[in-house]
Amino acid sequence: MVLDKHRSSADRFLVPMARKLIRVNPDHISAVAIILAALTGVLFYLSGTWYHLLIVSVVVLIASSLMDALDGKVAKMTGKASLRGDFLDHVLDRYADIFLILGIMVSGYCHWLIGFLGLTGVLMTSYLGTQSQAVGVQRDYGGILGRADRLVLMMLAPLVLWGMLFFWDVSVVITLPWIELALTPFDILMAWFAIAGHFTALQRGRRIWRELTIRQKK
Repeated sequence: MVLDKHRSSADRFLVPMARKLIRVNPDHISAVAIILAALTGVLFYLSGTWYHLLIVSVVVLIASSLMDALDGKVAKMTGKASLRGDFLDHVLDRYADIFLILGIMVSGYCHWLIGFLGLTGVLMTSYLGTQSQAVGVQRDYGGILGRADRLVLMMLAPLVLWGMLFFWDVSVVITLPWIELALTPFDILMAWFAIAGHFTALQRGRRIWRELTIRQKK
């Protein structure tokens, strides 16, 4: 959660933007965010044919992430924050994660199995974060891989991949004593999501279990 720790620092940029959207329904902003996330997934897929779309996908993902950050700010500033809005936000965030990673999985730049494992890591991380709230424990943003970190990495990986396609080769060859692996930046990204995601889920699960145990003993 390297970047999640600095959520408050982003307010100096988000609050002025949110003020300009004060008359917009926060749910409409959420809708724009999920549409842009889905479009990013499509662009990831199409980049397998036209690799210059990797640059476009990053621009659209930045716009989607910005809208996703602003909907909550606008809701709080207009007094429209509610459990209903919080529920919708979490649901749309998970669909956004699915759209983005599926786009990477079918782009041709990522092995589907690595992508699938990355998706499970992302979903379990998010599930444990919200499940803590569901069982009466404070919402957990802890761990080594928060959503803000994932989004930034998903912005950087396409840029690195584009640079490799434009200037060099698409693969990073890792040679082990028994096997030689040719990995793209998307493969490495999804592998990190799988490893760090499940580790983060375990970190959150451990904290939740400890808190529930303490409460049970009282």
